[in-house]
Amino acid sequence: MNIKRFLPLVAFAFSFASCSHVYTPALYHQDIAYQPKPASFDTAKTLTYVSAGVGGYNNTNYNDFLVSGQLNLSQGHVFDNFNIAYGGFLVLGDYQNGSSDKTQPNYFSDKFFGAVGGRFSMNAFVTSGNVDFRFIGMEMAYSHEFGDYATFRKSIDRQGGYYVDPRTDLFSIGLTTEVLFHNRNDNTFQHGIRGFLGTTLGHNKLDDTYYTDNTATDKMFRKIFPKASYFITFKNYFGTFEVGSNVFVRFGYKF
Repeated sequence: MNIKRFLPLVAFAFSFASCSHVYTPALYHQDIAYQPKPASFDTAKTLTYVSAGVGGYNNTNYNDFLVSGQLNLSQGHVFDNFNIAYGGFLVLGDYQNGSSDKTQPNYFSDKFFGAVGGRFSMNAFVTSGNVDFRFIGMEMAYSHEFGDYATFRKSIDRQGGYYVDPRTDLFSIGLTTEVLFHNRNDNTFQHGIRGFLGTTLGHNKLDDTYYTDNTATDKMFRKIFPKASYFITFKNYFGTFEVGSNVFVRFGYKF
């Protein structure tokens, strides 16, 4: 292709992409987080976990940025070859608009968002030496979003003509697998690596607008999201590092 013809096409493609602004819920594919649980080699079989963390991520088409802080309170129980955890969380954050065109209708630089919700997690496991193999697990999370960004999405959804998912209530569920082990000479010094693969249930209005030309298979796989987590605990302190469509770091205390 002639380079003089190719460059205008590239410029047009980037221009079109920048105009396709998509607004999704603040916690879309961000509501699942690692749920700490007692291990088979812990002395206490029931533990309470309190933690705080910070996360950052881009929206669906990578032109906006969201940063948030999170408080978590949960309780975990371990039984013979089975454990569960449940708890609640609070998220407060800022949605930053990546558009440079301030003349666009309804333009904003940033908007506050918040969310409250609950999580539940369970695993079956087997123990070998200093390792718990949590080979079958399930996690779920419910969240309710509030704040200026949620109000904005509902407003432009009523106006029409925007690519927006106005939902403020999300329910996500998925499967997990994890390996948790302790140092050979100190069972209070533990590490864990967990993988998660799940989806957010419910109808996404973007399937009727922004993704209307996609096949049913494309729409299905777009709703599936992975997440990898690293967990570390020493004595009564713990931390997690998680990556997926976001990055989330958390530190806490158990008792």
